[in-house]
Amino acid sequence: MLASVRSGLLPLALLLIPFSLWGTHNRAGEIRIEQIGNCADLTVRATVITYTKASAVAADRDSLEISWGDGTKQWIYRVNGPIGTGGWPNGEILPNDVKRNLYVANHTYPARATYRISMLDPNRIDNILNVNFPNSVGVTFYIETVYTFLNPQFQGCNSTPALLQPPIDYGCVGRPFVHNPNAFDPDGDSLSYHLITPLQSAGLPVPKYLFPTQIGSGGQNNLSLDPVTGDLVWQNPLVAGEYNIALIIVSYRNGVPLDTTIRDMQVLVSDCTNNPPVLTSETEVCVIAGDTLSLDILATDPNIGQKVRLTATGGPFVSPFSNVSFTAPGFPVPPPVSGLFEWPTACEEIRKQPWSVVFKAEDNDSGTPLVDLHTLRVTIVGPPPQDVIAVPGEDEIELSWASPYPCEDAANGYFRGFSVWRRIDSNPFPVDTCTPGLAGKGYTRIAFRQTTQAVGRYVFTDQDVEAGRTYCYRIVADFALQSAAGNPFNQVESLPSMEACVQLRRNVPLLTRVSVEQTDAASGKMEVMWTRPRIPDLDTLLFPSPYRYRLLRTAWPGTANWQPVPGGEIDLPWFGAPADTFLRFDEPLDTRDRAYAYQLEFYSQSQLVGTAAAASSVFLKVAATDRRNELSWTYDTPWTNYQHQVERFDPGSGSWDTLATTADTMYSDSGLVNGNTYCYRIRALGDYGVPDIAKPLVNLSQEACGVPLDTVPPCAPALTVSNICDSLGTGEFPEELTNALSWTHPDSLCPGRSDVAGYRLYFRAPNGFNQVLLLTGGEEVSYVHFPGTSLAGCYTLEAFDSLGNTSPRSLEVCADNCPDYRLPNTFTPNGDNQNDLFIPYPYRFVEKVDFQVYNRWGNLVWETTEPDLRWDGRTLDGKELADGVYYYTCLVYEQRVEGVVPAPSILKGFIHLIRGN
Repeated sequence: MLASVRSGLLPLALLLIPFSLWGTHNRAGEIRIEQIGNCADLTVRATVITYTKASAVAADRDSLEISWGDGTKQWIYRVNGPIGTGGWPNGEILPNDVKRNLYVANHTYPARATYRISMLDPNRIDNILNVNFPNSVGVTFYIETVYTFLNPQFQGCNSTPALLQPPIDYGCVGRPFVHNPNAFDPDGDSLSYHLITPLQSAGLPVPKYLFPTQIGSGGQNNLSLDPVTGDLVWQNPLVAGEYNIALIIVSYRNGVPLDTTIRDMQVLVSDCTNNPPVLTSETEVCVIAGDTLSLDILATDPNIGQKVRLTATGGPFVSPFSNVSFTAPGFPVPPPVSGLFEWPTACEEIRKQPWSVVFKAEDNDSGTPLVDLHTLRVTIVGPPPQDVIAVPGEDEIELSWASPYPCEDAANGYFRGFSVWRRIDSNPFPVDTCTPGLAGKGYTRIAFRQTTQAVGRYVFTDQDVEAGRTYCYRIVADFALQSAAGNPFNQVESLPSMEACVQLRRNVPLLTRVSVEQTDAASGKMEVMWTRPRIPDLDTLLFPSPYRYRLLRTAWPGTANWQPVPGGEIDLPWFGAPADTFLRFDEPLDTRDRAYAYQLEFYSQSQLVGTAAAASSVFLKVAATDRRNELSWTYDTPWTNYQHQVERFDPGSGSWDTLATTADTMYSDSGLVNGNTYCYRIRALGDYGVPDIAKPLVNLSQEACGVPLDTVPPCAPALTVSNICDSLGTGEFPEELTNALSWTHPDSLCPGRSDVAGYRLYFRAPNGFNQVLLLTGGEEVSYVHFPGTSLAGCYTLEAFDSLGNTSPRSLEVCADNCPDYRLPNTFTPNGDNQNDLFIPYPYRFVEKVDFQVYNRWGNLVWETTEPDLRWDGRTLDGKELADGVYYYTCLVYEQRVEGVVPAPSILKGFIHLIRGN
């Protein structure tokens, strides 16, 4: 009933009640959304939190209207504070004329989507220095949260962060001011923080907003917001007064933005001699789950005789698994003041994102109490698996590690099992407590969700192994929240275990060389070498002589169509007779345009003992561009190539010169002469990591040549657009509309790419998708466009050179209209052809209006959408209205670059209708 009554009366009230009767009211606020019930349900709980002027009793709200973003609105009621005479809680009275209000309601949505949940309420408090000063009281207060329902089967539940630090703070002129919203996301989503302009409605900034640093001159006056920690620092306010600052907090899951929460906050700056307290504490701490974090927090104050109170807030204090405590005096005491922060961490608190704890030191100054905030970021990491053992078998490696694992019984199935990571050769890096996982360490994950146990240990068998390699393993525990279907989200890894390395028995030969001996399309030659099996790894009783090697070849890369190499079979009467290393040449081949891989079979009598792992040659590609050749090369070898020497042929000396040595597989040879031919080859140096195989293993690529040519386009020009709207407000306006365009020559942006032959300029009309070519050719760097009846539109520009290379388009730059629509307050519809019609002053760039006239009782008497109005003083049904004062509202729809949009504010006023005699 309340909702229907209010929805009927509110428009009339807004029309007829002056702003002063509404009273000054809103200071700050935000909206929090929590998904309740089963994640598959579409029900949320919204908490609208506002901070208002406590003394504005006439403007106090026992209820607010919330827009749910699905086309529905609802009046929701205040739930905090003592019960008042009206039967609803009165809110919580705070110091400095501030009241805190909580309004709570549940809502079920029709579908899984993204919704903009908002609240709009007149009015803000008066005299906010940086909002429509001095008439901030006439600006509506608007907050919103954009919320996304996720797929519960795969992505889990979603709630927006709770902001644990109140949005009302105090500062002194010339003193540093600090604030942190202290956001806590219960789902472990990552957060980022950004400054925005406060809003007066959806997408509409408040008028005449100035960032606090734009008020006052002289002295240091900087405002910064750390996007990671949320620390807001204003260094230093210059003018006393009340300021509004708005933040937007973006929630991310797996790198994808989900929700945004707008906090509109207020800072009250006074002229005072007080200095804020000073907090001392750690900033970043990493703790292994199960350990107890214990930190001393110290606060001092530079003002003699003041007392300081020390408090702490943050996610650990609201975590259901946390047993955190902060021990400090519960009232202001003379400094220095110390507090003890203790957190016995739990496995359920392991998170990729750090937990934030904000310590607050507040003095008891009789004028303006000041605070210092210090943000502590605590990363809880999973403990490393212990006692990893690797045991080689015939053709597999058995791994095992200690059981039980300290976090294997974490609540809600948070522990997901173990991942097994492997690399060739050792990387004995020290484990850093702040760096979980194995990213960038050269390991590859070969198994996950491993929980198999045998003989009291966790076990895993690696069967994808080859003889001759040294395999090194580490184990990582995995943690994740679970969706309704048990699918993980917000996954996080533990610290890695210590490394365990092992080598398989080498009872087969190893290829050690696959090198291009001669480059030619028809008579190329490959050189292939290998080393024999190792004694005693080869059981000569089980595999007696005679022995045979059989060399096979295939085109690489491609399907493994292995073919015997002519002359590639070698018979051995007994094992110890021949040399340790064997060599074969494979020819004639096309080694210029193709690469090859080789494989070696080893036989005992007629029985295949095993096959050596395949190895390919190094294949080099050369991509020519402007005064530069880009080299890249590929290969697939059982050994590790740790170094590549880039060599270029010198026709003068007939020798190969080394240009560079790199561990990468690409190189750029620059400073060349376009049109000349340059030839290259790669010398790869590798190693098996096996002590009895000599290193380095040296392999050459084929020879490849490139001829540099100019294929590089000019860089994108920098475009600017201006028109009369940039300098004209109201008043005379030219009959012919023009946009003046100019651009910066690309050479000033990227020297060395100045070979511009001309430009192409494109224009896109408002709300259009197609671009129209306005200009092509010429080296002029300016242009005047006559767009017609509207200045609105967007431009892009590209440059091209004499060879046809075209630059990327410049950033799109838009010109906009400057609409002007003003109304008189008197007309005389008496038939004397003098001021008989109520019409606007000469206007521009207005598409339509929503103009409505009301009598003094609030009844609608006339309306139109025509911008010329032409009201003759009659009612909608043609009856003449009596002389008197009438009230109007006029929503103007302006022609803008984004299309036809409503003006930032609704025109309101009165009209004197005078007929006379």
